[in-house]
Amino acid sequence: MERSFMKKTMNIFFCALLGAAVLIGGCSDNNKAEAVKEQKTAAAAQKDASLSGARNTPIVAAAKKVGPAVVGITNKAYVRDIFNRVQLTERGTGSGVIYDKSGLIATNNHVVEGASEIIVSLTDGRSVKGKVLGADAATDLAVVKIDENNLPVADFGDSSTLQVGEPAIAIGNPLGLEFRGSVTAGVISALNRSIQLGERKFDLIQTDAAINPGNSGGALVNAEGEVVGINSAKIAVSGVEGIGFAIPINSAKPILDELAKKGRVVRPYIGASLVDKDIANRYGFDIDLHDGIFVMKVWEGSPSAKAGLRPGDIILKFNGEKIDKVVELRGKLAEQRQELMNARFKHAAAQLEKTSELKAMRKQVARIETVLNEKEQRA
Repeated sequence: MERSFMKKTMNIFFCALLGAAVLIGGCSDNNKAEAVKEQKTAAAAQKDASLSGARNTPIVAAAKKVGPAVVGITNKAYVRDIFNRVQLTERGTGSGVIYDKSGLIATNNHVVEGASEIIVSLTDGRSVKGKVLGADAATDLAVVKIDENNLPVADFGDSSTLQVGEPAIAIGNPLGLEFRGSVTAGVISALNRSIQLGERKFDLIQTDAAINPGNSGGALVNAEGEVVGINSAKIAVSGVEGIGFAIPINSAKPILDELAKKGRVVRPYIGASLVDKDIANRYGFDIDLHDGIFVMKVWEGSPSAKAGLRPGDIILKFNGEKIDKVVELRGKLAEQRQELMNARFKHAAAQLEKTSELKAMRKQVARIETVLNEKEQRA
């Protein structure tokens, strides 16, 4: 009898102990992921601390800071095969930079141009669909949006402070996603390099950091880990190496903002057909033009017509400065428009501030009047 009682007691104790162990195990599972994450973070920090200064360079730090925000972008489009069947086919891959937590990605227009579907490959291994909010062929910039949370975001720097000779780091996906997240380093070789494509002139950053097909749309980063340019082009000529170009981030930011909000870039409308010496020679126009820009045609009711321009006129100066190229005139008009927009924004902000101050003063007066009325009633 006593043995039976002891046996039952031991069984109950063992079951209770086993149940407690299961309960503890279940509780620990809830925190297991967080604990593992903390251990990995601590291990990474310890590893970084153990690296010598010669290895843990600003380039390493910049790559770690910006790298997670650089994504792969795959352009897919519907094409017909030899049997006239419509198929969704991969046209190419490029890079992009996440610059806003809402999922906004900066890239090149030529990376997403003509796409029926965009696939964005994140550094954590996920692949998600993206939507092109806007693209601008004139500046070769585009904005892609993805609907994801907790995204790594790159910080934009100030490209106007760049110096020739300072370190430059290019991060992207050269030759496709197989080499995703590749980091190359060099220096800022030159600033304000004017590259003309068609009727548009680009003032770009020149770098010798390797930029290859697939790097387009990726980040050009300074030693502080800030994005100072969007990688855009490379001179692909036999025997030429180490000449890559990036769009300065100060030039890109207002374009990206406009593309994200409006889907397009609004530019000044001239309302005239203009020809300079280079255009005349290229297209064989029989115009005896030595200086300035020749006005071939003026549209009725256009800004040019309202300004008094007529066919046959020659524009020699703009705002007192000598001008000989159509691309320069368009650039100066765009700059003037941007200055006007900035001035309007500052004026609107000042008016809003005055309105806020006025409202605050009115509230203060109302409070004083209330207190005075209460005192009069008590008296």
